[in-house]
Amino acid sequence: MMLEKLFKLKAHNTTVRTEIIAGITTFLAMAYILFVNPSILGATGMDKGAVFVATCLAAAIGCVLMGLIANYPIALAPGMGLNAFFTYTVVLHMGYTWQIALGAVFLSAVIFFAMSLFKIREWIIASIPLPLRAGIGAGIGLFLALIALEGAGIVVDNPATLVGIGDLTKPGPLLAMLGFVVIVVLEARRVTGAVLIGILLVTFISMGIGLSPFAGVFSAPPSIAPTFMQLDIAGAFNVGLISVIFAFLFVDVFDNTGTLLGVTKRAGLADEQGNVPKMGRALIADSAAALFGSLLGTSTTTSYVESAAGVSAGGRTGLTAIVVAVLFLLALFFSPLASSVPVYATAPALLFVAVLMASGLAEIDWKDITTAAPVTVTALTMPLTYSIANGIAFGFITWTLVKLLSGRAKEVNAALVILSILFVIKLGWLSA
Repeated sequence: MMLEKLFKLKAHNTTVRTEIIAGITTFLAMAYILFVNPSILGATGMDKGAVFVATCLAAAIGCVLMGLIANYPIALAPGMGLNAFFTYTVVLHMGYTWQIALGAVFLSAVIFFAMSLFKIREWIIASIPLPLRAGIGAGIGLFLALIALEGAGIVVDNPATLVGIGDLTKPGPLLAMLGFVVIVVLEARRVTGAVLIGILLVTFISMGIGLSPFAGVFSAPPSIAPTFMQLDIAGAFNVGLISVIFAFLFVDVFDNTGTLLGVTKRAGLADEQGNVPKMGRALIADSAAALFGSLLGTSTTTSYVESAAGVSAGGRTGLTAIVVAVLFLLALFFSPLASSVPVYATAPALLFVAVLMASGLAEIDWKDITTAAPVTVTALTMPLTYSIANGIAFGFITWTLVKLLSGRAKEVNAALVILSILFVIKLGWLSA
């Protein structure tokens, strides 16, 4: 049987039926990206229909690569946090065009691909302390939370205090809060596709009371032409974008590594030491998917932790990922439904993802002030400066200075010192 030869189902103690169920489970858990990604990237001026198609195709390609190259039950799609960084920091805050931002995604993917081939990734990961990684993850979560609350109209700008509370008597904020509570409750009750259900519930209520128009459910896929091959690689070589490319790369590397370690461990695919046997293959698949994504017209494609839902349903091989790929291709015909989803319906999904990402702070030793201070600076700088790159920069610099001046030089390595100096130069402190 071809599927047996390709995916070694018997060796992994699984069946075609189990893998199909696992693939459907994973897809339902991560399908919210179909509605959230066009909403976020559309704020840059990108055509939402084209982004929807790019999201479906990038996810499908990524899942096929992971399934065939690594034979892992891990699904890929444009990453949360990375899409927010793309839109709100690189384009809206720093002022670069979305074409140049796509070029930066492409370059970061090329570097990631090279790192995966030459095994430089291990050196970089080993050089970044675990607490700092947790702080970066939490900071991205807080950044997403601010974007979610702002998009829902719950948090608004205030000239006196920078931010303030919005008008909670309006239906938008109320529906967003309802959606968030529904998602959390469904997740607590272990309902598959909790995030997707929350988004669709708010959307249908909004349509029902006449707040947002209903564009339909099925249609032929929109044209991908407005974003396909529109990346500006030459523009991405701008010196000011070095830290942006690094941020894309850095977040993607740790996103992927953490997801791969967590999901493969749950699937029983890791060895006794917790190492992932085919980590190199998985990362090559991931970086190649990010390359394709930038060409199609979407932000960085990465492994999804929601793959754990499929693993819990019995997924053990790449056939699970192939099933997810097929479902993403079928989703191409649901573009009218995606265009009908209002911002306050996707905001609860962002806020829920923020909760999951902020949970990494539980791993921090808060009694050690030389650790707690850099982690707090990292996490808070991201939302308050509207930039993941700034958060990483401030975190590295603070960690290096505090540890060195506190007599804890053993907790600082050459990579941290070099990166900290580069960040100081980037922030302009040495040239001021």
